[in-house]
Amino acid sequence: MKAVVITAPGGPEVLQLQQVDDPIAQDDEVLIRVEATALNRADTLQRKGLHPPPKGSSQYPGLECSGTVEAVGKSVTRWKVGDQVCALLSGGGYAEKVAVPAGQVLPVPPGVTLKDAASFPEVACTVWSTVFMMSRLSAGETFLIHGGSSGIGTFAIQMAKYQGVKVFVTAGNEEKLAYCKDLGADVCINYKTEDFVARVKEETGGKGVDVILDNVGGPYLQRNIDSLNVDGRLFVIGFMGGTVGQVNLGGLLARRLTVQAAGLRNRSLENKAQIVSDVEKNVWPAIMTGKVKPVVYKYVPLSEAAEAHKLMESSEHIGKILLVP
Repeated sequence: MKAVVITAPGGPEVLQLQQVDDPIAQDDEVLIRVEATALNRADTLQRKGLHPPPKGSSQYPGLECSGTVEAVGKSVTRWKVGDQVCALLSGGGYAEKVAVPAGQVLPVPPGVTLKDAASFPEVACTVWSTVFMMSRLSAGETFLIHGGSSGIGTFAIQMAKYQGVKVFVTAGNEEKLAYCKDLGADVCINYKTEDFVARVKEETGGKGVDVILDNVGGPYLQRNIDSLNVDGRLFVIGFMGGTVGQVNLGGLLARRLTVQAAGLRNRSLENKAQIVSDVEKNVWPAIMTGKVKPVVYKYVPLSEAAEAHKLMESSEHIGKILLVP
């Protein structure tokens, strides 16, 4: 098969499509012929040598895919050859075929094309596990999403609105903010021209929001804490601004705040399977009823993975960038 290989740590040009050995499905795995895979920020970090795959995982990038089941391991019961599926991966999506644990496979939701289904697994599992399972965001609460126009952001807006939440977003230009508003965001803040802390306070009568999903990290830590309501929860899923921040702990104690951080890739198979199962129960119905839609910015041939990485690193896109073999 062909796969995108990281030939050395570096810029987008190190990504090259090469002929490699086909993966083999283990007893508890499913072999998928890939219809599409989607880019994630973690892929750009892996390319630079900063985010190695977990031990035993595929060395090729790609944390999600959609496609058709081509083979199943002997202990797999739910899936059969020919099923149209999408899957959460720990690597290997940038390829024509990938082997994945059966517990990380999902059916393609009715009403979504096989190709576009690749846009869901990573964002759905990330947002559901962090915002809903761990931060317990619930109807009637307020929620701030940094990077509202990203793949994570565009999904989180729709999912939170489906759950009856008031949604605040930050983004860096008016086009992105308008898109977020169209998806249902209630308060849209241009972080380049406005102080998001002041705007959040103004819109909440000085209280702050209940939950924040943050991908900036260090530079936003204190400002996020200043933006939280009593019993507020901050969840950090990325460090686009850096990993180090200074914080006054007084606010945490005074308002009983919770700060958490987590990724998906290095979780145990059991933990991932539990998240995937929860996503199918709670997120898939929202997709099936059209309340949550795929947001795909561009389809790029697998052979042009380097161009797709350049696009992602420019941050010009809205939603997901898909690679198609």
